[in-house]
Amino acid sequence: MGDSVRLFSIRSDEYAQFRPTYPDDLFRWLADRSPRRRYALDVAAGSGQATLPLLDHFEQVLACDASPHQLSGSSGWRSATRLAAEAERLPLREGMADLLVVAQALHWFATPAFFAEAKRVLAPDGFFCAWCYSLLRIEPMLDAVIACLHGDTLNGYWPQGRASVDAGYRDIQAPFKALEPPNFAIEAHWNLPQLLGYMRTWSAVKQWQKVHGNDPITQLEPELAQCWGDPERQRRVRWPLHFVAGYPGR
Repeated sequence: MGDSVRLFSIRSDEYAQFRPTYPDDLFRWLADRSPRRRYALDVAAGSGQATLPLLDHFEQVLACDASPHQLSGSSGWRSATRLAAEAERLPLREGMADLLVVAQALHWFATPAFFAEAKRVLAPDGFFCAWCYSLLRIEPMLDAVIACLHGDTLNGYWPQGRASVDAGYRDIQAPFKALEPPNFAIEAHWNLPQLLGYMRTWSAVKQWQKVHGNDPITQLEPELAQCWGDPERQRRVRWPLHFVAGYPGR
């Protein structure tokens, strides 16, 4: 079982509840880049945050994940077809997909074997797009507190692939000419409990809890609350998206 499966297979409902949703404009852009709108494939689909929006643009959407628990842990998959499979061994015929996406997961398996498999299952003119988001931004005082937790307190507790996320995938060299997408970003309006719930889904927080037997978010909550004010007040939270995208068959 890979690192990503160990981290996420036992908490898919929590992950789905607190993870932010991707902008609608992103999926319209993906559909426009695809040669046809027959088959879209979401690799490492998790709880379906990228799968479900694709259903509005493609005739059939396939969701693959190495963790069967992720695929079965949330409801509302609609007409998406779910397949338990490793990213490097996709149970699909050659040239089937018009679009292949990887949302917040490429850093787990950005290997020559995966890119070769992606090229195999994509149509010759099919489009590949992987993206990630790293540390959120709210306002300077809150950002400084969260950055200290992320980079100092949790230093050494993040899994190895996290470095690629923090680098905005600039360290991943795909074997095709890259296409630069527009400046997409995730945005949400959250109160303080929602922010705390999201931070508790961080893999490094889970590892800290396992090692120390306590919760670093609970320890940080008074400082965050002082900066936030009324805990029910909603603030805008923003995550810029970073991409690896292009046409592997060209």
